Amino acid sequence: MSEFAPCPKCNSEFTYPSDSLLVCPECFYEWNPDEVEAEEAGSKILDSNGNELKDGDTVVVIKDLPVKGAPKAIKAGTKVKNIRLTDGDHNIDCKIDGFGAMALKSEFVRKA
Repeated sequence: MSEFAPCPKCNSEFTYPSDSLLVCPECFYEWNPDEVEAEEAGSKILDSNGNELKDGDTVVVIKDLPVKGAPKAIKAGTKVKNIRLTDGDHNIDCKIDGFGAMALKSEFVRKA
């Protein structure tokens, strides 16, 4: 068994180093292991309970969220279907009935 990380494309365990890169002899993919670890660590978006969120998930709002320019807040318990994950501070794009398109923070929702 190899002491190096498996190939991120084909999961082959027969990788070997070449300068600062790792190389897969089966699919000939070359990658920097430091960049792959940084991408994996930063790519997960978690809800308020620590569950990983994915595109298309359904979430529930856990507290009343005031909306600028709207006469009422988004109530706790509102179910939001088919979310899209994005980069940035508000990392969930969605449509909420009665409000339209919104951007939410993942810390204010839980996975349904």
